[in-house]
Amino acid sequence: MATATIEPPAARTSARPNLVIAVLAFAGMSASFMQTILIPIQAKLPELLNAGRDDTAWVITVTLLVSAICTPVSGKLGDMYGKRLVAVVLLSLLITGSVISALSPTVVPLIIGRGLQGTGMGVVPLGIAILRDTLPRERLGSAIALVSATLGVGGALGLPISALVTENFDWHVLFWVAAGLGAVALTAYLLVVPAGNGSLHGRFDFFGAIGLAIGLAGLLLAVSQGNEWGWTSIPTLTWLGVGVIGLIAWGWYELHQSNPLVDLRVSARGAVLMTNLASIAMGFALFSSSIVFPQLLQMPEGAGGLGLTLLNASLILMPSGLAMLAMSPVAGRIERQVGPKPLLVAGAVIISAAYLAAVLLDLNMWLVLVINAVIGVGIGLGYAAMPTLIIQAVPLNETGAANGLNTLMRALGTSIAAAVIAAVLANSANKTATGSVPSESGFELALLFGLGAALLCAILAGLIPKPKPAVAEEPALPEGVLPPS
Repeated sequence: MATATIEPPAARTSARPNLVIAVLAFAGMSASFMQTILIPIQAKLPELLNAGRDDTAWVITVTLLVSAICTPVSGKLGDMYGKRLVAVVLLSLLITGSVISALSPTVVPLIIGRGLQGTGMGVVPLGIAILRDTLPRERLGSAIALVSATLGVGGALGLPISALVTENFDWHVLFWVAAGLGAVALTAYLLVVPAGNGSLHGRFDFFGAIGLAIGLAGLLLAVSQGNEWGWTSIPTLTWLGVGVIGLIAWGWYELHQSNPLVDLRVSARGAVLMTNLASIAMGFALFSSSIVFPQLLQMPEGAGGLGLTLLNASLILMPSGLAMLAMSPVAGRIERQVGPKPLLVAGAVIISAAYLAAVLLDLNMWLVLVINAVIGVGIGLGYAAMPTLIIQAVPLNETGAANGLNTLMRALGTSIAAAVIAAVLANSANKTATGSVPSESGFELALLFGLGAALLCAILAGLIPKPKPAVAEEPALPEGVLPPS
C-alpha cells in the first residue's frame, strides 16, 4: 500500500515567492498558448501541408487529446516523484515538440510535434500544487488565481501574437516562438522553483494511465469530430462507445487499486465532485464566447458580421485575457474574506450577466470588447476559486492529481462547447456568394447555450458542500519530523 510522507517546512517555504509565482504563471501561459497557436492558419493547413482536410484536422485534435490525458497523469507523477521534476520534463517535451513542428514540411511530423506540445498543459495543475507546497496561506489565494487563470490567458493573449506572426512571417516561425517561450519557462523553472520531493511512494499505475487514455481518447474524438463525421455515423458512435465503456472499465479498475492514478473515492466527495461538475459548465461558458465572437467579428458586414481582419478581431478579444490577469489579486483578497465557494458563484453570475447582455443588445465591436472582458472577469474569479475548493477537500499528497483532474474537467467543458456551438452555428448557416455563414438566430442560440452553461455553473457552485479538512486524511508524522508551517 502506498505511504505518504510530509516534507519538512524548509522545503515548503520559498525565499522568493514573487519569483516563484511569476515563473509558474509564465509557464502556464506558455503551455496554454499552444492551444491557439494554429488558429490563424487552420483553414490553410491542407494547402500548406499538401494534405487532406481530414489529415490536417489531427494537427489540432492531437494537442487536445494529449493535453487532456496528460493533466491528471502528470499531476499523479508530480505527487509521487516531485512536482518540479515532472514539470521540467513536460516543458522539455513541449520544447522538443515545438522544434519538431518548426522543422516539419509535412503533416505527420507536425502531428507528432503538436502531440508533444500538448503535454505542456500538465504544468498548470503542477504549478498550483507547487504553490500549496511553497507559499504561506496568506499568499496562496491570489497566487492560485493567477496560475489557474493562465488556462484562459495564454489563449487570449496568444491569438493576436499568432495572427501578427502569420501575417508577417512564414508559419513555421510560430513554432520557433513557442520553442523560445518554452525554453525561457524551463530555464526559469530550474533557477527559481524549489525542487521539493514526492509525497507518495509506491508503483505508478500504468494500467490506470492506459485505461484513462483510451477512455478519454474515445470520448474526445467522438465529441471533437462529431460535426465532421456526423453525430449518428458509425465512426462517431464507435468512438463514443469506446470512450464510455473504457471510462467505466477504468473506473472499476481504479477502485480496486491501493495507489490509483485518480482516487475516485476522493473525487466522489461532495465538494470535489460538485466543483468538477461546475468546472465543466464554466469551461463550456468560456469557450462558447471564444467560438461565437471571433466568427461574428470577422464575418463580412453584408452577411451580418462586423467585417474585421483576424488581427483586429484578436485585439478586440485580447482584453478578456487581461481581465483574467487583473482579477488575480482581487480574487485572492475576496477568497480570504468570504471563501472560494462564493467566489465561484459570483464568477458564474457575472458570466451569466455578460451573456444575457449579449443576447439582448445589438452587438457592435465595442460592445463585444466590453462583454468579452466581463466574461474574462467572471472566468478569472471562477478559475481562482476552483483549485482552492479542490485543495481544501483533498489530502496534501493528492494535490497534483486532484488539480490535474479538475483541469481536465475544464478542458472537457471547452471540448463539448466546441462541438455543440460549432453544430449550432453550422445548422443555422445561410448561403452567400463567399460561402456559408452563420445566421443571426444561430449566433443568438449559441449565446443562449453559453448563458445556460453559466447559470448551471452558478447552481452547481451553490450546491458545493463545505469540505472536510484535508489534514484529517493525512497520515501521522514520522518521529522527528515537524508539522508543515
